Amino acid sequence: MWRTVKAGLWRWRGIIVTAPTVAGVVIGLRTFGLLQIPELMVLDQFYRWRPAEPMDDRVVLVRITEQDIQNVGEWPVSDRVLARVLNQLKQQKPRAIGLDLYRDLPKEPGHAELVKVFESTPNLIGIQKVVGKTLADTVNPPPILKKAGQVGANDVVLDLDNKARRNLVSVRDRQKNTILSLSARLALLYLAAEQVELEVLDAAKSRVKLGKTIYEPMPATDGSYVGADVGGYQVMANFRNLKAMPSFRSVSFTDVLDGKLPPNFVRDRVVLIGVTAESSRDLFPTPYDPKPINGVEIHADMVSQLLSSALEGRSPLRAWSDPAENVWIVGWALLGTVLCWRGRYRGLARDRRSQWDVRRLPLTAIGVLGLTAALVGGSYWGFVAAWWIPVFPGLAAFLGAAGIITAYTAWGAAEMRQTFGRYLTDEVVANLLETPGGLKLGGERRITTILISDLRGFSAISERLTPEKAVAVVNLYLEAMTTVINRYHGTINEFLGDGILVMFGTPIQRSNDPERAVACAIAMQLALQAVNQQLQTMDLPGLEMGIGIHTGEVLAGNVGSQQRAKYTVIGSTVNLASRIESYTVGGQILISEPTFQACHDLVKADGQLQIRVKGIREPVTVYEVREIGGEFNQALPKEEIQLTPLKTPLPLHYRIVEGKALGEQVCGGKLLQVSEKIAEMQAEQPLEPLTNLVLNLLVETKEASELWDVYVKVVEVFETDATRCYLRFTSVPPVVADFFHDVQFS
Repeated sequence: MWRTVKAGLWRWRGIIVTAPTVAGVVIGLRTFGLLQIPELMVLDQFYRWRPAEPMDDRVVLVRITEQDIQNVGEWPVSDRVLARVLNQLKQQKPRAIGLDLYRDLPKEPGHAELVKVFESTPNLIGIQKVVGKTLADTVNPPPILKKAGQVGANDVVLDLDNKARRNLVSVRDRQKNTILSLSARLALLYLAAEQVELEVLDAAKSRVKLGKTIYEPMPATDGSYVGADVGGYQVMANFRNLKAMPSFRSVSFTDVLDGKLPPNFVRDRVVLIGVTAESSRDLFPTPYDPKPINGVEIHADMVSQLLSSALEGRSPLRAWSDPAENVWIVGWALLGTVLCWRGRYRGLARDRRSQWDVRRLPLTAIGVLGLTAALVGGSYWGFVAAWWIPVFPGLAAFLGAAGIITAYTAWGAAEMRQTFGRYLTDEVVANLLETPGGLKLGGERRITTILISDLRGFSAISERLTPEKAVAVVNLYLEAMTTVINRYHGTINEFLGDGILVMFGTPIQRSNDPERAVACAIAMQLALQAVNQQLQTMDLPGLEMGIGIHTGEVLAGNVGSQQRAKYTVIGSTVNLASRIESYTVGGQILISEPTFQACHDLVKADGQLQIRVKGIREPVTVYEVREIGGEFNQALPKEEIQLTPLKTPLPLHYRIVEGKALGEQVCGGKLLQVSEKIAEMQAEQPLEPLTNLVLNLLVETKEASELWDVYVKVVEVFETDATRCYLRFTSVPPVVADFFHDVQFS
């Protein structure tokens, strides 16, 4: 039981550790207010994205512009001028008039006239500035309007970045008196005509209902806010018309003063009188920056918000509770972790030659981009529906978790590649790490070209070397061959002592696998020449290599057990490639009929042979290849071999090599002609081409006469006499090689 649980924990370790960690960090950052500004910036962007709403016909602005100030000829305007303007407005019977001008002190002439207007206008609301660090920062209301209870606070709540995003519904003055805001007083006056009144639902929680909307004061941690100053009664703004141009119906102060107010222009409407002249500096940044908004326009929009919420159900911006937002953050952290953890080994291209193939684009990256778009888009549509959904914390949790998992995966894959890359090819490692089921036991059938190479006579050579030198020779050879094989995108399945098994088409399949295999074989033979030159400088014997190639169906996959497995290929194709290689001599490349047919347009064969393979009834046709054209265009140099007749035929005995065992029958013969690599022999009995023999030669040197074993292969049998044949030396002792050299050049 515990083992199963432990295995499950290990399998999902990335999710178990990363998701809660990232979520905890994001929640912690949010708790300390470090994400407040970024989230407010996202909110501002949503405001700018939202389409402008139609102009609210219920609100009218009387703007005092720079031109109006010039026309009147004074600032502030006198009480008489202001009284005339108010009287002009009263004639059209607006539902409410908001005077967004400080009038705590008389401004003669005409103060008595203005007092009369104040006393006779019950729907006129004056202003006072309530909030301030000191008493000097506040402004008293007009005394007459205060006495009549017709005063509203014109304070605008600003965030840490000095932007207006909240509506002030009411505030307490220094005497602890509750004062409604200017916008609230004007909205209530308008709604009274619609028989809509403010209802208290829960006095303890300050929960009230105004028409179709229920209001609750915003907490200090509402939305992204942390420790916000929520003094008074505040709600989140849901700006309505600040983006519209013009935002509301308006008329100039001078036109009203001169009696040029259009008929019924303000009838049954809310009228706000305020300064929009730039010299007044009554400007406030809003989410719609870079354009700051005049204070009177902000109050007008607040009035519009209240009217729309009460009559049409357009609520102020709402936010989730802190627990709900924490669950939201945890959910996105978990989603980012799961997505990247499950897809961490997916998305490699099938062909590395196509470096920018669209298939290289990881599906996980597409998922991350898609979910990021879903998060932002979903939050935006929530905003349109008056919900403030925390975008930045959710996005930080999602991308943070995804980034950590991606970084961990990249680091782990790099470590594994670095480790396994010494034993496996990059493509096998990619198959294991980056494909679904890459580590599962089993395999799949696929057409693969198998190349098998082997050194000729190396066992005999190694017997004459110290173990250290033998290993050095093998490593030098394998290093050179590996470089060539990688260049032709072959996959080294394993090293077989001094032999190599290479796959073309597994695990990565390409259209020209047989062609690349043949080209690789030629390049390997050419590279061996450079190896031999290096060995010569080290006073070490040269090497010869034979290569066999066959194309056919194999079973490719992970073979073994749960404790130990290996990625390999199995099947008759591998066996036949090995058999073909066994018939080669040093410097020779033999390919099968299927391989030749797959690339016969490019390959030039020096001839074909019929060989008999154990387990296959019919003879197998193989081709000797020394050249390939097309994009590879390379060839092996032709060897010019000059045989030297022996003055006296050299008697010998030989035995046939069957597999790795010597036959029991000892036969006689004699060498007629020799060179360093080729000899002509007269045997006592007919021989088959490609037969492996061990010759027992009596070689006379200056010191003594000795018997030496020489390994050869029958490469050609005379048509006129089956007992005469040409032999190719595969392993020659140094003494015998010197003897043949002396014979050839004596």
